[in-house]
Amino acid sequence: MLSVITNAVQWVLDLGAVAMLPIMLTVFGLILGQGFVKSFRAGLTVGIGFVGINLVIGLLTGGVGAAGMRMVERVGVQLDILDVGWPIGAAITFATPIAMILIPSIFILNIILLAINFTKTMDVDLWNYWHLIFPGAMVYYYTGSLPIAVICALINTVVIFKLADWTAPTVEHEFGLKGISLPHGETVNWAPVTYALNKIYDKIPGFNKINVTSTNLKDKIGFIGEPMVIGLILGAVIGILAGYDAKTIINLAVQMGAVMVLLPRMVSLLMEGLMPISEGARTFIQKRFPGKDVYIGLDAAICTGHPTVITVALLMIPLTILLAIILPWNRLLPLADLAVLPFTVIWGVAASRGNIVRAVLNSIVMIAIIFFIATNLGELTTTMAHAVGFDFPEGATQISGIDMSAHITVWIIIKLLGFLHGDFTAVFAGLFGLVLFSALWFWVRHDIKKTYGLPINKA
Repeated sequence: MLSVITNAVQWVLDLGAVAMLPIMLTVFGLILGQGFVKSFRAGLTVGIGFVGINLVIGLLTGGVGAAGMRMVERVGVQLDILDVGWPIGAAITFATPIAMILIPSIFILNIILLAINFTKTMDVDLWNYWHLIFPGAMVYYYTGSLPIAVICALINTVVIFKLADWTAPTVEHEFGLKGISLPHGETVNWAPVTYALNKIYDKIPGFNKINVTSTNLKDKIGFIGEPMVIGLILGAVIGILAGYDAKTIINLAVQMGAVMVLLPRMVSLLMEGLMPISEGARTFIQKRFPGKDVYIGLDAAICTGHPTVITVALLMIPLTILLAIILPWNRLLPLADLAVLPFTVIWGVAASRGNIVRAVLNSIVMIAIIFFIATNLGELTTTMAHAVGFDFPEGATQISGIDMSAHITVWIIIKLLGFLHGDFTAVFAGLFGLVLFSALWFWVRHDIKKTYGLPINKA
């Protein structure tokens, strides 16, 4: 029976988001009473939108990823933990014994939490469940206990869903995605940190008056401030820093200009398909549970089309390499995941409301912490990779990644479990991290509602 369930789950995962989203959303639309034609059209439009987003992100990652690696080679950085990228992280996570237990467990937990009104998020982003499974996999190889790993993964999932609920108004107002939340573990867990940083910036005289956004930048400097031109300029600068020849620099510059124009349009197409489903879900829920809202949980990729997100991500490529060199605690060699910086910086941009200066500062703080986590948990991540038979690149002794190390909540959980190994220094560090993270979240818990004029009724 277990093998049948495992094979069925794997079959669904192998189809991928592009194939399964239209099917899932069609079924979801029918349940909501939207009718077959309307539901199918909406689901297919969303699928096509994701195809477009993936194509443009592929253009982005192919260009900046290669350029970033070239920069690292030119600088000649020698660090012993290799950044192998999120696809490897996902593959390793799905290959762990706990994965096939957690996929249905997380889905069932989501339904239960919705039913008891503990969360408003319905996470349909099954292919990014790996971010919710990753904590469980890490705990499993740290403790050797399957029950402890499952419990920790589910606790982490609850935290991520609550963060997704809390930040949903920002997703609507800053990214134009109404009725959507982002239960994307390695991105949304930064929201309390970046909102706290933004609150600090508000208290700095002079600095709190600086507001450079993609909109007012265009107003102030005209044509040069348009997103496609900003992409062109940043692409050219990255190409120059990578040491490319003139032909390759021009190609990369035009590609980045294209990304700045095409990605927002692909997101708009995806939202065109989601709107009927989102409205149908809202009507369905309000009829049966008056006053209750529901958010559709999606991949954070839908926010990468924001011009400021792309701009800050491109600026962070050379800054990330610089940080890797100068931070005394870092051992991670940033390579493959330089291409996922648009995902990493999302909440740095959102908390700053598109202020490029603040967003870059937020992103610098995030990357500094990510390098610390990558170094601190590098050995455990490597143990997990060895256990599932990952084929290590030649010369690599330890592996991790920017994406894999972006999970603050995972680091806290692992450290709190240090008592199982008699490591009470780790426990103290975990308690400190838990208290600090919780305090930051508590400090800024009403900021989103205040910002958008929403009623403050509970934390």
